[in-house]
Amino acid sequence: MKRFLFLGLILCSTFVYAQSKKNKNKSSQKPNIIFILADDLGIGNVSCYGADNYKTPNVDELAKNGMMFKHTFTAPLCGPSRALILTGRYAFRTGAVNQDATGQMKPNVEIMMPKILKSAGYVTTCVGKWGQLPLGPAEFGFDDYLRFYKSGVYWNKGDKKMPYSENGVDKLLDDKEYMPDLMHNHLIHFIETHKDKPFYAYYPMSHVHGEILPTPDTKEDTKEPFSLFADNVVYMDKLVGKLIHSLDSMKLRENTLIVFMGDNGTSNPWCTNSTIYGKKLSGKKGEMKECGGLVPMIINWPGVVAPQLVTNQLVDGSDFLPTFAEIAGAKLPKDIKVDGKSFANQIFGKSGAERDWIFVELGKNWYVRSQNWKLNQAGELFDMSNAPYEERLITAENTTPESKDALKKLQSVLDELSPQNGIVDTGDGSGRHANKVKKNAKKDKESKEEEKE
Repeated sequence: MKRFLFLGLILCSTFVYAQSKKNKNKSSQKPNIIFILADDLGIGNVSCYGADNYKTPNVDELAKNGMMFKHTFTAPLCGPSRALILTGRYAFRTGAVNQDATGQMKPNVEIMMPKILKSAGYVTTCVGKWGQLPLGPAEFGFDDYLRFYKSGVYWNKGDKKMPYSENGVDKLLDDKEYMPDLMHNHLIHFIETHKDKPFYAYYPMSHVHGEILPTPDTKEDTKEPFSLFADNVVYMDKLVGKLIHSLDSMKLRENTLIVFMGDNGTSNPWCTNSTIYGKKLSGKKGEMKECGGLVPMIINWPGVVAPQLVTNQLVDGSDFLPTFAEIAGAKLPKDIKVDGKSFANQIFGKSGAERDWIFVELGKNWYVRSQNWKLNQAGELFDMSNAPYEERLITAENTTPESKDALKKLQSVLDELSPQNGIVDTGDGSGRHANKVKKNAKKDKESKEEEKE
């Protein structure tokens, strides 16, 4: 009897030790990182944020089983936003102050996410929009890529074939091919090929930018523009669901950190019905109001991120680079200033210092924002306690001790950042295409001269 008990204890101890070692190995394993960047998708287009007119069940499921952030901010336009996210540096340092200037960044000066993660043993891919960023994904360190040109590519248009590049090979979209599906298939192939290594996938989607066209699931008689836009939001959500299903099938889900995010606010005219709980939002894509830079952001990592978490923690677009670097065990470059602050502790459910403010810049405009206040480059202070629906300008008539204290604190942040002494915008100040501004100005001048003649 004693012999059997002794044998049982040995077997039990061996099992516990094996399980402990297995869990330890799992916890020390480098996680895969998938960063999904939806194009022109604001909080008013995601149902878990309270959107009235759009349904995103697969994105909602990520939020339900993960963490939903209600105060994530980035630049209000595509190019500057992507430059901020990939470099972790503010535009007055990189020069990415407008859509054209973004394309002037150089890989020997700016270090993007893939190079940093590759130093920690990651294999990397970029699948989708490269847009206003310079050169191509390979030049900035991606091992693998499929990129389309310009924005919002879906189908060929008549006889016009849509060009794209796949790992250095220039190709044309087939007439029956749908670019978002082609991108999805490339991403899944990359994951299947590298599933035994830690990988980083940057997935800047085509949806929902540009000229909105029918999706493969759109009913044939659907012509109304807002219905087509809703179809595109649904198809974007469907692709997110297909990606999750593939990760489950490959048994990669538990070791994969997924971030879903919008690159800026909703654009015209779709912002007009992108309401939340029946209320109109303040701002849209390209604007310095709240919902120009406020975007949906969800983090999901089974077994690490607790489910059903909603946080008001401030997150800056520059924060992803140092956060991913910390999680991956990669070192940040020592010879350049990284503006981002890691929020890895919050992802792991640990206590840690949170941001007191975020910084948003576009063109010749910028602001610094705390939980309840916003101060812009003109010295205007706004009460943001009723955001994202209202931004109340503080004047001499409604100044309070709280507003005075907020002004002092936020002004000290702007004084320290000193964006006016960095690389400045040379366009019209809006952050749009500076080259187009110059061309339009030239045309206007020529027209006036013709009128005089």
